[in-house]
Amino acid sequence: MTDNQRAITDDQRRRAKLIWDYHQMRHQLKPCDAAIGLGSHDLGVPAFCAELYRAGLFPTLVFSGGPNPTAPERFPRGEAVHFRDHALTLGVPATAILLEPNARNTGQNITSSRDVLAAAGIDVTSVLLVSMPYMERRAFATARKVWPEAEVTCASAPLEFDDYLKTIGDEKLVTDQLVGDLQRVIEYPKLDFAIEQDVPEDVHAAYESLIEDGFDSRLLKV
Repeated sequence: MTDNQRAITDDQRRRAKLIWDYHQMRHQLKPCDAAIGLGSHDLGVPAFCAELYRAGLFPTLVFSGGPNPTAPERFPRGEAVHFRDHALTLGVPATAILLEPNARNTGQNITSSRDVLAAAGIDVTSVLLVSMPYMERRAFATARKVWPEAEVTCASAPLEFDDYLKTIGDEKLVTDQLVGDLQRVIEYPKLDFAIEQDVPEDVHAAYESLIEDGFDSRLLKV
C-alpha cells in the first residue's frame, strides 16, 4: 500500500463491513431479458458481465455511463465505451452489446438504458443490474422507482470485503464510498429518486460513527 493508499483500523474495518454486507442484495441469479452494466470506475463490472453472459443469463447487454465524475482520466472516452472494450476482450460479441454513453447518475443509467433497449426493439420484462458490490442496494432501490414494471435482479462480482479492499488498494477510499452510498440509500427516497429501504440499527450506527471518524469525502450536502 502506497502513501496515497490509506489504511483503516480493525474497528473501522468491522464497521465498514457491516455496511458492505447491507449494500449487497444477495439475489438469486436467473435468466433475464437483458442486463445493464452500470458505469463506474471499476472494470470488475464489465468482467462480471462477461462471465454472466457466457453463462447464458441474458442475450443483450447495455453498458451505460459517460465520463466518470470522480476520475474522468480513468476512462477518457466514457465508462460505457471502456466497459464495452473490456467485455469484447473477454469474449462478449459486439452484436450482444448496446451502448448508452451519456448517463451521469444511476437513475439515468437505468432510464436511458431502458430507452436504448426499447429503441433496439427489445422487450424487457426482467433486467439484471450489474454494479460494484457496494452499489447493489442503491441500484435496486433506484430501479424499483424509475422502472417499476420490470422485475429487477442485482448482481456484482462475488468478492469478500477484504478481497475487494485489496483489489482497490485504498481502504479509506472504499470506506468513504460505502458511507456515501448508504447516505444515498437513506436520502434519495426523500428526493423521489428511489424507493425507501429499511436500514438496521447496527448498520445506521456504523454509518454515523464512520462519518464521525472522517469518512465523509463521498457525502452529499443535504
